[in-house]
Amino acid sequence: MNGYGAGHSLPTFNVAPNRYDSIKQTSWAPRRRFTIRSLFLVALPIVALVWIAISIFSRSDISTKAFKDDPEIISVHHYDLKQSVGSGKGWERGERVLMCIPLRDAEVHLPMFFSHLKNLTYPHSLIDLAFLVSDTKDNTLAVLNLKLLEIQNDKDNFQHFGQVEIYEKDFGQVVGQSFSDRHGFEAQGPRRKLMARARNWLMNTALKPEHSWVYWRDVDIEIAPATIIEDLMRHNKDVIVPNIWRPLPDWLGSQQPYDLNSWQESETALQLAKTLDEDAVIVEGYPEYSTWRPHLAYLRDPYGDPDVEMEIDGVGGVSILAKAKVFRYGAHFPAFSFEKHAETEGFGKMCKRMHFSVIGLPHYVVWHLYEPSSDDLKHMAEMEEERKRKEEEESKKQQKEFKNVQLGDSEEVQDLRDAMKDQTRDGDTVFDSEFDSHKLHAAEKKKDKR
Repeated sequence: MNGYGAGHSLPTFNVAPNRYDSIKQTSWAPRRRFTIRSLFLVALPIVALVWIAISIFSRSDISTKAFKDDPEIISVHHYDLKQSVGSGKGWERGERVLMCIPLRDAEVHLPMFFSHLKNLTYPHSLIDLAFLVSDTKDNTLAVLNLKLLEIQNDKDNFQHFGQVEIYEKDFGQVVGQSFSDRHGFEAQGPRRKLMARARNWLMNTALKPEHSWVYWRDVDIEIAPATIIEDLMRHNKDVIVPNIWRPLPDWLGSQQPYDLNSWQESETALQLAKTLDEDAVIVEGYPEYSTWRPHLAYLRDPYGDPDVEMEIDGVGGVSILAKAKVFRYGAHFPAFSFEKHAETEGFGKMCKRMHFSVIGLPHYVVWHLYEPSSDDLKHMAEMEEERKRKEEEESKKQQKEFKNVQLGDSEEVQDLRDAMKDQTRDGDTVFDSEFDSHKLHAAEKKKDKR
């Protein structure tokens, strides 16, 4: 029994998995799905942009209000470095200059340096001073403090500089400070690498976000224009240096190029560099390295335009003006052999490699103090001995002539006395005797005067 009546057949099921009855769809369903997808794709970037904008505006509001003005967050400082990029008219735009001055046994030069410092026409309030006193044996630090107190307490407010920082750190410099010691060939490589370390240390310590320019200045500059910062700045270059000469005694030619570290690269020097050891440092002005480079110093025309520019590869360190961004991007003074150069020359090569503009002014001259070399001192001593010898000879000659004059006067007086004796024996010669008596008296007075 299957539950159905007799003669009733069982129902059968035909399952066809490969066949189905499709559900009929309305005509507007595909369009709705497309519309939803399109709206989603359009809305997604709009939402993202709105979120980014809100984020930026909210951060800007925090940076300009909370970070700068909110006294409750005094430990947070916000700096916009776009305001410290440097321009050609920094004195008008209020751009701050960091003036870096390395010092070593500089006691004797500080009075001259501060006299130049007072004469600078760039607003002193926009100049921050950073001194590095290192490897010093004299009273540099004491004299420096005294001079800073004088200028910062000057009655003329224009004389007051901005922030002043003094750093003390030794770098183990053992090369002497005499001209011959500092400029001897053997000392150049090690000395310049240590000087590079000192410059980098001072730069990394003293550079602040508000600085737009960095001015490196040697303490022993004798003559420089008071407008030098503005004169260099108006060129609006990343790195710029003047031409450095020095006065000489007349017997040495009266003047001479001093800084040969500002130059254009030459093919001869590039080939020379390939032959040197990895740590070798090429230095200019020495017969050991013949580079045949065009030197800024030798291209000077005393009557030339001081604003004429010359692209250079190496720079000297006596007076450098550079935009602060150059150092913020990573340029520095190599304390190692960089393309076979170190310190300021290596700095110039590095800046060129980083595509910064590096410029020299061949007709704009700054005068460095004359420092006699060992040969100069030897020659000066010989000249002094020669001068004393000639003075002694002249003195002996004058004494001899004086004695001869005295002897001649004595003989003249004696002759007159004898003549008077002969004349007074005869009565008719009294008049002549009186006349000769006057002559005798005049001769004796002449003798006394001599």
